[in-house]
Amino acid sequence: MRICLVTPAATSSLTGNSITAARWARILRQLGHGVRVTQDYSTGRFDLLVALHAYKSWKSIRKFHTKNPGRPIIVALTGTDVYDKIHVSANARESLEIASRLIALQPNALKQLSPKLRRKTVVIYQSIPACKKEVKRLKNCFEVCVIANLRSVKDPLRTAYAARLLPASSKIMISHIGAALDSTFASRAKKEQSLNHRYRWLGEKPRWKTQDILRRSRLLVLTSKMEGGANVVSEAIVSSLPVISTQISGSIGMFGEKYPGYFPCGDTKSLAKLLYRAEYDKKFYNKLKLLCKNKRKLFEPANEVKAWRELLESIQSDRLFL
Repeated sequence: MRICLVTPAATSSLTGNSITAARWARILRQLGHGVRVTQDYSTGRFDLLVALHAYKSWKSIRKFHTKNPGRPIIVALTGTDVYDKIHVSANARESLEIASRLIALQPNALKQLSPKLRRKTVVIYQSIPACKKEVKRLKNCFEVCVIANLRSVKDPLRTAYAARLLPASSKIMISHIGAALDSTFASRAKKEQSLNHRYRWLGEKPRWKTQDILRRSRLLVLTSKMEGGANVVSEAIVSSLPVISTQISGSIGMFGEKYPGYFPCGDTKSLAKLLYRAEYDKKFYNKLKLLCKNKRKLFEPANEVKAWRELLESIQSDRLFL
């Protein structure tokens, strides 16, 4: 098939959307299809449109639907879609109606959809290949990794603020990787780094370097206000790295309701307590590690390839192609 894959993120960026788009393009090519990755659909006759983001890709979805009547469209739902835009934006809702199939990145997202939309939605977990590369941990510190671009929805400085509350005996150091997408947050991060000896903002890093820092860390912290199914969580789980996360639907869909590593969004004191507990309570730390390790199979590449094969076969069986 000739597939147009639309992502609002530039292919050169290191955002979650661009990482997902690049991986899906590889999978679709592996399955024998031709794939063009672009930020906007403008023209051209394709057999299928795959669009990341119901809201941001609305123009491309609508244009493809108009120029290629009857040809199928798959729309992948991001966190912004699921927990915000589809509830307030007519454009986002139109994308859902136009779509032949919807993709959710974790099962909790289905709760945000009507029964009609759920029937055409499949859950595809974002896979990460296992890495056997050995990375040495930093000595004399308990390194905590934060991988989040500097923008409001990520609440990117929350872990730094929590680290201020730790006792002097703590060896926690925060390594924060993320691009400065918001100049205000960039200024705050620089100021925080100058005042907080436990915090380092490393800026944007190449993917291989980000993965090395994640794997050498002892803990990953996710502070987002909303996520569709964070790539970085998949990375941590595959690396058997314990995760502390905001108690948001996107994380609950990946870890389950009873996971003990949650804290309320924006609750600095609760996060500080979890950081301290992870550092000093080996039983708690090992429990988090085991629970993450037990989820690894969900994120194996073979499972994602299988899910895509079945999705495309289901579309073809509906005889939606002209």
